[in-house]
Amino acid sequence: MDYTYKKIWLIAFPVMMSILIEQLINITDALFLGHVGDVELGASAIAGIWFLAIYMLGFGFSLGLQVVIARRNGEQQYSETGKTFFQGFSFLLSLAVALCLLSQILSPVLLKHLIASDAVYNAVIRYLDGRIWGLFFSFPFLALRSFLVGITQTKALNMAAFTAVLVNIPMNWILIFGFGMGISGAAIASSLAELCSLIVLTAYVFRHINRHLYGLHWSMDMTVLKEILSISVWSMLQFFMSVAIWFLFFLAIERLGEMELAVSNIVRSVSALFSVIVNALSGVTSSLVSNLIGAGEKKNVFPLCRRVIRLGYAAGVPLIALALLFHQPIIGAYTDNPTIVQVAWLPFAVMLLNYFFALPGYVYLNAVTGTGATRTVFIFQVTTTIAYLSCLWGLSRWSVPLAAYWAVEYLYVILLGIQAIIYLKYKR
Repeated sequence: MDYTYKKIWLIAFPVMMSILIEQLINITDALFLGHVGDVELGASAIAGIWFLAIYMLGFGFSLGLQVVIARRNGEQQYSETGKTFFQGFSFLLSLAVALCLLSQILSPVLLKHLIASDAVYNAVIRYLDGRIWGLFFSFPFLALRSFLVGITQTKALNMAAFTAVLVNIPMNWILIFGFGMGISGAAIASSLAELCSLIVLTAYVFRHINRHLYGLHWSMDMTVLKEILSISVWSMLQFFMSVAIWFLFFLAIERLGEMELAVSNIVRSVSALFSVIVNALSGVTSSLVSNLIGAGEKKNVFPLCRRVIRLGYAAGVPLIALALLFHQPIIGAYTDNPTIVQVAWLPFAVMLLNYFFALPGYVYLNAVTGTGATRTVFIFQVTTTIAYLSCLWGLSRWSVPLAAYWAVEYLYVILLGIQAIIYLKYKR
């Protein structure tokens, strides 16, 4: 349980690669659609976040699943880790079926009332029609990832990530331009990439994980599922809310104009690369904290968090410097419109500098999650969301530059971090 910088990195790096799957899929979609048209580029932002909000219900459950698996692993109850995994896998597969059906019925009705532009609305629906079926692949993938992260055997996540990227990029080109499917082609390519990454991870588990040791035999135990749900339900609500906020943010931007929406999608797309580092390190923090508590080593929680934060700065700061230095070619890769490149510079810089606050904020927040206090984390999310939306509402009443909207993110992550630190110190 002595988690050195090297051990943390060896566990976290494959997780970064697996998170990179979803983010690179979104980035690739934006890169290709930016050369189709500004409407498609902006619509992919709203559609992507709408899909992500649905996806986060499964992701939140998988985080609770990961905490329970890690706790059993820390307690050396290895056979219980596999039993726990199968309860989570069954639930996530059922959840995928329910969410796909609900999205097909409700998404067109709800989005019609939320999106002002008819052109943007039609493009969003075309994207979702092909993208929503990817839940049948991404949710089982989340269950497998939770199991591997929980038992701290994460190397296979690298292979799954690279597979998704290698499939997604050529399929985007073929379907968007080769078959002329536009935004619908981007959605189908993304779902196919998730299917291939799931196949790779499944094959790895069957070939390299000791199924007898970890109890990887199909079984149903409602008692275990209830335990997972008691932790996961708050994570599901928390992550759904965190993405719902993004959706409301982009609805506010959409009312500023199609160009501002396109600019914000570019900024969000680039920010996804940095959020990969933050999300991977903070997600691993929750698993490692859970392992520490299972082993009775509570005193090492704060030293672990400090190591994770230092590691995150070492990985992220050089990338931020490069992004600031080469901002024009990076933004220009998304669009041929010189006005968009010029307008995007200030929001781009504001987004990059938020990394310095987001990293410690999310690391400490996920440390609270690792203790099993997911209801407390949800409460932190609610209080922070109220403050965040109040600021957005205030900005919408004034004529302020686009960068001011992106600066509100600073308030969001700082408040989350402060509440988490106070809780951890109070609970010792």
